[in-house]
Amino acid sequence: MRDVVEIGLGKTAQRGYHLDDIAIVPSRRTRDVDDVSTAWQLDAYPFRIPCVGHPSDATMSPSSAAALGRLGGLGVLNVEGLWTRYEDPTKILEELSGLGEDANATRRLQEVYAEPIRPELITERVRQMREAGGTVAVRVSPQHTLALAPVILDAGVDILVIQGTLVSAEHVSTTDEPLNLKEFIADLDLPVVVGGCTDYKTALHLMRTGAAGVIVGLGGDEWSTTESVLGIRVPMATAIADAAAARRDYLDETGGRYVHLIADGDLRTSGDIAKALGCGADAVMLGEPLSLCDEAPAGGAWWHPAASHPELPRGAFGVAEESLGSMERLLYGPADEPDGQQNLFGGLRRAMAKCGYRDLKEFQKVGLVLDLER
Repeated sequence: MRDVVEIGLGKTAQRGYHLDDIAIVPSRRTRDVDDVSTAWQLDAYPFRIPCVGHPSDATMSPSSAAALGRLGGLGVLNVEGLWTRYEDPTKILEELSGLGEDANATRRLQEVYAEPIRPELITERVRQMREAGGTVAVRVSPQHTLALAPVILDAGVDILVIQGTLVSAEHVSTTDEPLNLKEFIADLDLPVVVGGCTDYKTALHLMRTGAAGVIVGLGGDEWSTTESVLGIRVPMATAIADAAAARRDYLDETGGRYVHLIADGDLRTSGDIAKALGCGADAVMLGEPLSLCDEAPAGGAWWHPAASHPELPRGAFGVAEESLGSMERLLYGPADEPDGQQNLFGGLRRAMAKCGYRDLKEFQKVGLVLDLER
């Protein structure tokens, strides 16, 4: 039964919980860490770790996306980003990485993203990623899916990610041709990941479109301003648990079709990753944590894709921070600080071992405790 509270006469609200509000409860069994697997599979594509790179230009370039793929994750390039607007955006990325606290970073982001998208650069970036090896995935917003999909599909991607701040199964518009995800996905022969969503009903509707994966969350972190601008915020532990409940019901509805859940938001440490998977996610989408590795194209600076919106930016600019080491070190260690920001998936493996679980599917059954006094 839902935890619902009355906030006034005639108005109730569901109580929601952040990942910081919960903790994992070990069971009676422990397991050797070498016997734990963090592998997962999205459609026909297997991965060693449940890590998807957030499609921000701060973290994902063709080369860093390929590097994440070589390390066992899935890199996702934004086809509406700087890499498809400029032949060589490295000088712009260097400039952005040098912006200080006093700079009007939002205005500068709006300026550099005002350059039109060049379809031939989409083709070129996909080619570069293909030649680097691994699974090729790109992100497009729902608003530009119909216009850019022919170029993306002709370029030959493996996985298409349709991602916005919030995505519905059917977008209603009286001015533009609406995107009906169910009809769109039905015509494709490649897996599609869609999101974000924050509640049971939307997650279930997105699963019914035929999507292979659903992104849960708004990508919320300390730099996200979606709540300030739109008033929208759903705590991640609750959002993931609700989406997992939708998946359970969808499994019953379809007789066994499994849709993967990718958590996107409030993920900073290996402990956060473990709790998100314990709530029911199959993988996590990492943005700011990956901006702190040597391979990050913006040199430690961080911004959300929505931070450059020309009319209503929804994300502050995070000035460059010092690198924590190579991408491999961030993902696999070794760590030289005890804060959980390095060896992210080594930490996950140890959490699974401490609780006695062999793989990610089993770990989704882990016990949780609520601690609102922290």
